[in-house]
Amino acid sequence: MLETTIAAIRPPDEPAMAAARELQGRLTKPAGSLGALEELSVRLAGLAGHCPPPLPEPAAVAIFAGDHGVHAQGVTPWPQEVTAQMIGNFLAGGAVVNAFARQAGASVTVVDVGVATPLPVPDAPAADPAGAGATGGAPARDVPRLVAANVRPGTRDLAVTAALTRDEARAAVETGIRVAGELVDAGAGILLTGDMGIGNTTPAAALIAAFVGIDPAETTGRGTGVDDPTYARKVDVVRAALRRHAPDPADPLGVLAAVGGLEHAALAGLILGAAARRTPVLLDGVIAVSAALAAAALAPHAVTAMVAGHRSAEPGATVALRRLGLEPLIDLGLRLGEGTGALLALPVVTGAVRVLHEVATFDSAGVAEK
Repeated sequence: MLETTIAAIRPPDEPAMAAARELQGRLTKPAGSLGALEELSVRLAGLAGHCPPPLPEPAAVAIFAGDHGVHAQGVTPWPQEVTAQMIGNFLAGGAVVNAFARQAGASVTVVDVGVATPLPVPDAPAADPAGAGATGGAPARDVPRLVAANVRPGTRDLAVTAALTRDEARAAVETGIRVAGELVDAGAGILLTGDMGIGNTTPAAALIAAFVGIDPAETTGRGTGVDDPTYARKVDVVRAALRRHAPDPADPLGVLAAVGGLEHAALAGLILGAAARRTPVLLDGVIAVSAALAAAALAPHAVTAMVAGHRSAEPGATVALRRLGLEPLIDLGLRLGEGTGALLALPVVTGAVRVLHEVATFDSAGVAEK
């Protein structure tokens, strides 16, 4: 599955991009007056292969959840059980991501790809990828669903041994690919990345440092707000893990196995699956962009499908976005994860495309040009 997905990812369609630029120049506004939105609309036309590209709707948030053996190193004060408890909160509709998803009209799918604690809720009906009721019909987009796809109950401690085997990393990536395909087949016009996993900013920092080739002090942040001693320990843990494993960025699956997380690997798969289906994927914070580096290493043209929703307060996010060549749409100092920043950026993406669909040209509106 991974190889066929990578083979299906194509470069952007240059004629469609040229058509979008030409259309932007004929719309009733000064050329360039919509700033970054104009280039975003061009990129999305290149992804879709025609101009204007489809409106990016409906939106589907996929929250991948997993636990981390490196939690044993004291990199976060939060107990590991919070991962499972927050999944219960997602499914009950009580988290920030739920509030923002309701505002945006987006569905929420939670994927257990590696939670260590038994979940407090049963699995939802499986044949319902867009949030439709168990008997079919129109999608109930305000009802989150849970997908059981646990590869293993949390990663191993990356400070001691490889976090995953190569087969486990592949299985997590392919889980993300499958979820992307299910959501697109159910009608999603844009996918949004979400994540949940206590301690997951530690493997994110390790992934970014490995793929970019810089010291972990530049990629490691305070995550959920750790104190100075915990932060110093976190940097030391990441640095020691990279020395121990010496992951090769030319072998992205190996990097994911050595120092990644199950949700990071699954998010890389979601991105690859979206790119193969020429569907945009709106990236959330540092977990998503660390996964995006892995996806880009596996398939460089996957970047065509990526839109950076926001700039996370985690320093590694800016490092990763710079390497990917992506500019975030909003910068609000967010560091929650879950998909919250991507959801806040969603109307910006929709607006960029809607301009190409709905704004009159100078000729059609009878407006004089300069």
